[in-house]
Amino acid sequence: MHNDQPIGIFDSGIGGTSIWKEIHQLLPNEKTIYLADSKNAPYGQKSKEEIIALSMKNTELLLEMNCKLIVVACNTATTNAIRELREKYDVSFIGIEPAIKPAATHSKTQIIGILATQGTLNSELFNKTTEKYQDTKIIEQVGHGLVQLIENGDINSPEMTQLLTSYLAPMIEANIDYLVLGCSHYPYLIPQIKKILPEHIHIIDSGEAVAKQTQKILKEKIGLSSAEKSKPIFYTNTDSKVLSEILENKYTVEKIEF
Repeated sequence: MHNDQPIGIFDSGIGGTSIWKEIHQLLPNEKTIYLADSKNAPYGQKSKEEIIALSMKNTELLLEMNCKLIVVACNTATTNAIRELREKYDVSFIGIEPAIKPAATHSKTQIIGILATQGTLNSELFNKTTEKYQDTKIIEQVGHGLVQLIENGDINSPEMTQLLTSYLAPMIEANIDYLVLGCSHYPYLIPQIKKILPEHIHIIDSGEAVAKQTQKILKEKIGLSSAEKSKPIFYTNTDSKVLSEILENKYTVEKIEF
């Protein structure tokens, strides 16, 4: 079963490219269209209604572009809007949630940390997930300001180091042995985070799991591409410079209004 239509991916900015990279690595023949809604980043500070409206806007644009599957490469959009998206649109959606299960399952101290946006931590879906792990103490931390610094291209700035240190210090003190990154922007901070965390603390994100789930759904339900390697397409609704840089200037990024 073949299907040469593209996979659509959207995020509240450039962070979801961390998910795109995992998908592209696993499925290099698939054509991908990536939407960076940087104009409205971060979603984590917005109301549930706003997040649903933005997610629908992005979905409709990707459907206009004939996408066969949509990856919601944003924890905040997944935890707040995926149910509404699945109810409204006749297309398969793959969401991204904080990888609490593997962290809680493998933790030796039974204490894990999660760094995420306010929107994710406040969501009903996130709270339902954490309820399953009553035996694990979960230290939650809102990453205020992190997404904005990443969107501005300030990943290695002193301000970023200062924020990360202040967010991670209480977790280290609480004796976590796993840190869950609950925002698709945050994998770009792993080199910075590793400098702050003791070596025994594992860092975990959802990118690989999302790529594997994408592959599974395509194989079982929709069809894989018959093409030999495809050129990915990237769109942003703000200045394309930071998105180009995070992609190591290997791909063309087009600015469009959406």
